[in-house]
Amino acid sequence: MAAKTGFNFDNYQRNLFMEYGKGNNMKLPKATKTGTTIVGLMFKDGIVLGADTRATEGPIVADKNCEKIHYIAPNMYCCGAGTAADTEMTTALISSNIELHCLNTGREARVVTAMTMLKQLLFKYQGHIGAALILGGVDCTGPHLYTIYPHGSTDKLPYVTMGSGSLAAMAVFEAKYKKDLERQEAIDLVAEAIQAGIFNDMGSGSNVDVCVLTKGKVDYLRNYIKPNVRKEKEQVYKFNIGVTPVIKESIRNLVDVVDVNEMEIDQ
Repeated sequence: MAAKTGFNFDNYQRNLFMEYGKGNNMKLPKATKTGTTIVGLMFKDGIVLGADTRATEGPIVADKNCEKIHYIAPNMYCCGAGTAADTEMTTALISSNIELHCLNTGREARVVTAMTMLKQLLFKYQGHIGAALILGGVDCTGPHLYTIYPHGSTDKLPYVTMGSGSLAAMAVFEAKYKKDLERQEAIDLVAEAIQAGIFNDMGSGSNVDVCVLTKGKVDYLRNYIKPNVRKEKEQVYKFNIGVTPVIKESIRNLVDVVDVNEMEIDQ
């Protein structure tokens, strides 16, 4: 029997029956929306990466201060947006493979090598690994900045943004980016772009993490800016005992308590 070719629509009718069949009120599962703002830009001496620190579970803030800038190698780091577990495990796997590559070749890995490993892994899973990544680093050929999308496509640009807050962050970059920025100018611009995502995107929030990569040096500025520090309440909402009058008091035994020592035990 010849193998079937082309698309298979067998599940289409099944899905229609599950959702609209007689007596069925089943709702098909929906994709979970994730939220993040991650950015990267090239400056005169290297790369600056930035990320917010909010992790969400649907409408719930699961972690207010998580790390979204992941270690790949001593000369490169990677920001992750999308499913938290996918970004963590994907970057950890490639970091391990890059270390093996360095031990095998006896020299520092190039950024394009990590980018190729990441895009091949993500393409293999056809987007089912929910990891949108910004890879930045400095190697023997200079600074490099890449975006890797969940399906495996890549871009190489002087400034990039990803995540649900990427449009707000890109608006800042488009307005203020210029070539050959100084180190502090680049850090300030990245911090401003992340804050634009934090204040204009519900899925992004909390603090600003920044990572500066130059030749032979990495500065990971954890919680570089804390724009959402919780302030003290203006009033005290504690009330003294007796302020609210007790109109009626009733005490009932809901369970009969039996003393074990008084129970007769059958031998």
